[in-house]
Amino acid sequence: MGYEYALVYVIHSHAKYTIPPALVLTALYRPLLTKIDVYKILFLVTIAVVSTTPWDSYLIRTGVWTYPSHVIVGPKLFDIPFEEVFFFIIQTYNTSLLYLLLSKSTFQPVYLRVEASSRNRQWPWYRTFGQIFLLGVIGWAYIILKAQGSGTYTGLILVWAVPFLLLLWTLAYQFILGLPLSNTLIPIAAPTLYLWIVDTLALKRGTWVISSGTKFGVYLWDGLEIEEAIFFLVTNILIVFGQVAFDNALCILYTFPSIFPNPPLVPSPALLVKALLTASSKYDEARLTGLREAVDRLKRKSRSFYLASSTFQGQIRSDLLLLYSFCRVADDLVDDAASAEEARAWIEKIHEFLRIAYDETKGGPVSAAYVLEHFPKETQSALLQLPITKLSREPLEDLLHGFEMDLAFNTSSPIKTEEDLEIYAQRVAGTVAQMCNELIFHIYDPTTPQKDRQRIIKAGNHMGIALQYVNIARDIEVDAKLGRVYLPLSWLQEHSLKYADVVQHPHGDVIENMRTRLLAKAFTLYTSVRGAIEELPIEARGPIRVAVESYMEIGRVLQQDGYVVKAGRATVPKARRLRVAWSVLNQ
Repeated sequence: MGYEYALVYVIHSHAKYTIPPALVLTALYRPLLTKIDVYKILFLVTIAVVSTTPWDSYLIRTGVWTYPSHVIVGPKLFDIPFEEVFFFIIQTYNTSLLYLLLSKSTFQPVYLRVEASSRNRQWPWYRTFGQIFLLGVIGWAYIILKAQGSGTYTGLILVWAVPFLLLLWTLAYQFILGLPLSNTLIPIAAPTLYLWIVDTLALKRGTWVISSGTKFGVYLWDGLEIEEAIFFLVTNILIVFGQVAFDNALCILYTFPSIFPNPPLVPSPALLVKALLTASSKYDEARLTGLREAVDRLKRKSRSFYLASSTFQGQIRSDLLLLYSFCRVADDLVDDAASAEEARAWIEKIHEFLRIAYDETKGGPVSAAYVLEHFPKETQSALLQLPITKLSREPLEDLLHGFEMDLAFNTSSPIKTEEDLEIYAQRVAGTVAQMCNELIFHIYDPTTPQKDRQRIIKAGNHMGIALQYVNIARDIEVDAKLGRVYLPLSWLQEHSLKYADVVQHPHGDVIENMRTRLLAKAFTLYTSVRGAIEELPIEARGPIRVAVESYMEIGRVLQQDGYVVKAGRATVPKARRLRVAWSVLNQ
């Protein structure tokens, strides 16, 4: 009988109800787990145990809640059964993992707000209203606690928990209010409802008892007393608010290099608090605008890259989004030009922007003035927020040379040979992959020997070429409608075809054969360089795998008979893209 309580509690509560969800959530999130995630979970678990232990010990010692007299309790910590301490840990772990899982795809920096701006001036009022409400709850809890009657247990719960909620609200109310409900409400509601059901079973079984003189005698439903319902609700709110506050601090650290230059990948608690205490008036609104516009472009223009970007965290995700935004804007300026002459003029203006930005030591007021004067308002943030301090100039210039080749192909000088096609793909796609790798090394492993770095970056450049081949193979019909053909002229001549023939009839057995040929080149190149992904810094390997495999899956779809065409393009169903991402993250 010495450990009867331990056996009852562990077998019937933990082993049956709390550990299985932990195992499921761990299996689901394991491929996405990062060092910072482990840090967040351990940090909150520590806070949960340290803050809950004195309170729970007081409840037991004063008889607010007890165990049945016939049960002999096993090991204790300050009169708290060890199994109860384990519950503090497992609840925090489970709710934290659910929050991380549901918020993974959200790009959180876009929910930061400069409250000094005219459109955000109401936000300080939101903070004040919340503070007044929570202070009112604390005051009411103190009153019913002083009465020492039926509200004692409720008062003890609220007097202990709500001050923490008040602190978290004050520090992170922007995120608490602004994040999607899927990031906040669901991670609170789902574990709370689950624990309400589990607790109902435990109370009915008599595993523990709330003293009759300290409770209201009100039930949320048969078997669940209102005090227990309040306890599980407020503790899950505390856990989620703690995660939100942690993410809020990380976003501030990684989003504003002018305030926090070169923050560590795993910041100290003191640095996190410093970030949360930073006045929102110091936030760089231009950078936030650039990030919001970059996210919008990504969602509209590239579902594959958007899926892959969600597997990156912190500073690298922001930099990659800003790089993509620049590339997309530059491409659109050229593609949407009314004439070839206008397109060339845009390319020249972007060349000039890069010349000014790099000549004045990686950007500054001169390049900003040039952008504001020569580029449309909706494109300006993409240029001004380009992280040029972390990028070499050559691949950016090569990207523009690729656009110049694009213009020439569609006017007087078509892609004549496979060599021409490779040069073009290298310039418009290999350069982008190269810049992604430059950003990764800059943030995660700047001390990598230059020789090794260049070899890995070159492999990334070749992978970009393979992805561009897949892109061309997918878009033969779409490009033809725009009067464009990216299949080499030498291939067409083998079948006695001209460019005009493909423009007019971009389908049929001959076209499918050339599509297959192009895909074969793509997969050969992909196979030869994909091993270099495993030489990237460990934090980037999984996300890069997702980016590459999500795109190569388009090629695999194109190799199948009866692939689905939408708007002239073969598409990969969302469920299949998710399966691919899951598979490669588990490698």
